[in-house]
This record gives sequence, structure tokens and C-alpha cells, in this order.
Amino acid sequence: MALEVQIEKKLANFTLDVSFTATNAPLGILGPSGAGKSMLLRSIAGLEWPSRGQIRLNDRTLFDSERRVAIASRDRRIGLLFQHYALFPHRTVRDNVAFGLCELPREERASRVESLLARTHLSGFDRRYPRELSGGEQQRVALARALATEPEALLLDEPLSALDTHLRGQMEAQLQETFAAYQRPALIVTHNMEEAYRLGEQLLVLSRGHVAALGAKKEIFRHPPTLEVARLTGCKNFSRARAVSDGAVEAIDWGCRLRVVQSIDKPPAHIGIRAHHIDFLEAADKPNEGDNVFACWLMRSSETPFRITLYLHLHKVPGDSAVVHLQAEVFKEKWERFRNRPFPWHVRLPPESLMVLSE
Repeated sequence: MALEVQIEKKLANFTLDVSFTATNAPLGILGPSGAGKSMLLRSIAGLEWPSRGQIRLNDRTLFDSERRVAIASRDRRIGLLFQHYALFPHRTVRDNVAFGLCELPREERASRVESLLARTHLSGFDRRYPRELSGGEQQRVALARALATEPEALLLDEPLSALDTHLRGQMEAQLQETFAAYQRPALIVTHNMEEAYRLGEQLLVLSRGHVAALGAKKEIFRHPPTLEVARLTGCKNFSRARAVSDGAVEAIDWGCRLRVVQSIDKPPAHIGIRAHHIDFLEAADKPNEGDNVFACWLMRSSETPFRITLYLHLHKVPGDSAVVHLQAEVFKEKWERFRNRPFPWHVRLPPESLMVLSE
């Protein structure tokens, strides 16, 4: 099973120019609003026509600009899950799910609908109307409808964005269960990096219509190829950088020299570290600045229910106009262990967690 996409489409502010292949591993498509994510899905589904290129699904050509092939959306065997469900309000749950199955014999149609309602945990909801359902229930109906025709590929456009936190967790579990059984190309568009990481096994990072990164999600999060990709995957700490020796980099904006593990194949432009990778030394630990350990002072903090973000100034007591060098995130249990210690605190930037970013 493979979905092969190589298309260009001229948009108002840039050209969508994308090339990738998706197999039976879910592919998360991550990018900011306006990056071209939804237009990419609509082009694959046949709701929009690319300016040029090819789209192939399991050796079937769905679109080919040179050969003038453009298969209609209804004949592409692609399931599409919209951001806002797009259910028929005047049809019951059963009729919504069965909408694309009118050519099947009645008994087979009824059997497939029952199976899908069971798979999406909607048994007993078949006579209800969309207005009688919660947002999560409506989304599961939309998923069952997208799966009803046994599509060869599944496209999901911001499938969780309209749900509250509790329902989002339930729907994530439903999607993970669906992908495990589906074993065909599935593309999940999102602007939420955690969502992309949890739902996709592979990751495509899209920026202004171009593929900024493509590959295994763990590798992209661990070694983002550029500053832009690092930012889009949630990294908050960056400094301009230059190599000073093999295995060492000067972080210009942080005012320090850092030992790194990552090989420096090209001249570095920036160095970065994720907020949760910054270590705070315990009171009994002896600072050794040769191991990426630096004195720091707290500028301000912000809380979530379980974590706290600490904004830090390095090296010396901050003045009124001092800059924030680093953002660190810690669980509150750890925060309670050192929050009342006198300054300076000491942080360690683990060499294995530093990201060396070229131009």
C-alpha cells in the first residue's frame, strides 16, 4: 500500500510544492496555519486540482498533469475526515455512516454499518441525530463514515482541533486503535506538534508550501535539520553559534562554550536545546563548568497544572535590562526541591541533548 504525491499548486502567497510517499505507517503533517496543509489534503482527495504533478495510490494514477488524468473525488477510494465533521444534520448516525454504501446489498450494508459502529464505540447510537451527540461522538461518526467505503487511503484534517481536552484524549485513543487495524496510508494534518508526534509514526513538516523535513518522527525531533524545523517542533532555546573545535561550539547569545555529541559536518549557524532537557543540579552536586554547567538566576516563571516554565539568566546577577537566556521546563515535584535554594542555581545543558543546526 502506497500513496505517492508529487505536486505543485500556485496559491496566493506561495506555491505548494510537495513530494513524498506514504505507506501503511500513519504520517503526521505538521506546520503552522497557512502552510498549505489542508490544501495538500484537498488536492490528494480530488477536491482541488494541482497546477502540475502526479498523485498515485496503489499503482492507480489519480492525477497526472502531463497525461491529463484527473480522477473524480468520488472514484479515488479515499476517506476524508473534515475538521468540523460535515455530518448530514437531517440523517441519523446509521444513515450518515451508510451514506456512501448505497450500491451494496441491504444486508451487507447493514452488516458493515454495525461493524463500524462497534469499532468506533457507537453501538446503540444508530438512531440518534448529530444534534443529539457530543463533539467526540460526532467525530467518531465522521470517522466511521470515512472508513465505510473501505478506502485505500485515509486523510484527516485537524481531526482533534474542535474537541475539548477530555474528548481529545478519547479521540486520540480511537484514532490510534483505528490506525493499528487499518494498515493503509493515513495522513493526519495538524498544527499541534504533540498531536503529530502521538498519532504519526512518520512526520512531514510543511512550511510555506515546502517540505522542511520528512522522516521518522523521533529522528526529526531529536535532530531537526534546520532552525525552522526545530521551532516548528517546539524547541524554544536557540543561540547563534560557531564551531571552536571538534566537538565544541560557542553559543554566542548565551555567552558560553558547549561540548556537543552531535557531529559537526557543516559550519553551525545555531545551537538549540529543548526546555525539558535542561537539568538543574541538586544542592549536593559540585558544579563543574567544563561539563556544560553554568550558574543561573531566575527572571520569572509561569505555571501549568503539572509543570512550571523557568526563564533564566546565565553567568552573573541579572540587572534591570538583563535578557532571558533559556527557558527550562520541570515537573512541579522537582521544582519544589530547589525553588527555595539561594541563587545562583546551576543548570547543565547535556551534550547529547544539544542540537547543532546549520544554515
